[in-house]
Amino acid sequence: MNKDTATYLKGKRKQILEKWMDNQVKDAALRDDLMSVAELQQQSEEFLTALLNAFGTPEAENTDSAGYETLIDILNEISISRARQGFSPRETNMYILSLKQVLGQQLEQNPALDPSKLSREILSINNIMDSLGMTTMETYIKGREEVILRQSNEMSEISTPVIRVWDGILALPIIGTLDSARTQVVMEALLEEIVATSSRIAILDISGVPTVDSLVAQHLIKTVSAARLMGAECIISGIRAEIAQTIVHLGIDLTNIYTKASLASALKMAFSMLNIQVTRGAKQNLGF
Repeated sequence: MNKDTATYLKGKRKQILEKWMDNQVKDAALRDDLMSVAELQQQSEEFLTALLNAFGTPEAENTDSAGYETLIDILNEISISRARQGFSPRETNMYILSLKQVLGQQLEQNPALDPSKLSREILSINNIMDSLGMTTMETYIKGREEVILRQSNEMSEISTPVIRVWDGILALPIIGTLDSARTQVVMEALLEEIVATSSRIAILDISGVPTVDSLVAQHLIKTVSAARLMGAECIISGIRAEIAQTIVHLGIDLTNIYTKASLASALKMAFSMLNIQVTRGAKQNLGF
């Protein structure tokens, strides 16, 4: 990029910002539910200022150069924040592409550029903005991956609550598919609660697990083994008829693990193992 072009664009900063903001506000895809116009204005001013400063550096056409460090930091922050806020990839990328259009239109108004020079300068601007657009999408994808991972972890924690059903007895209802990553979450949550409550019995209820294959069974066995190392015995409840048949067909050995068809049966067994007797008291008039 020619230094005169960089100087010209810097002198037209106010006009460029006004036109860019006007285009963004008028865009039907504007997400004012995720970002206010005032926030968009501040973000755009900061980005445009850093961009025009980068245009004036010796290596203006190299977005990997030191002159673009401040701009890239701003762009990364914008991309990640938009990913977290729920903007789509298109909406995030259009933020950069809409500025490229305005910069090209502004250059066309520069009387110092003949058609040949104008073509070269517009091509240079397009290359720079396209490179920044790629950086935007790369950072956006990383931001979305972080959001998805965090949501996945939160869902795993929510779907694997460890419940203290009685003094010394824990219950962990498992809902959904049990894979290696989730098994680790289940195991950690269970072991932490065993230590915290000094519980001796842990009931793993798999009523909400759709299917049990050899891999799921191995995950359950590992969890039981880990609990035993912490001094607690495990009971697996929720063994439905189809699950029992699958386990037999697969040749999975669960003979050393206590299993029950229902959570109620498992709880009754836990009481027996701890020598706890529960008796039915006299009926009370609750006034219903």
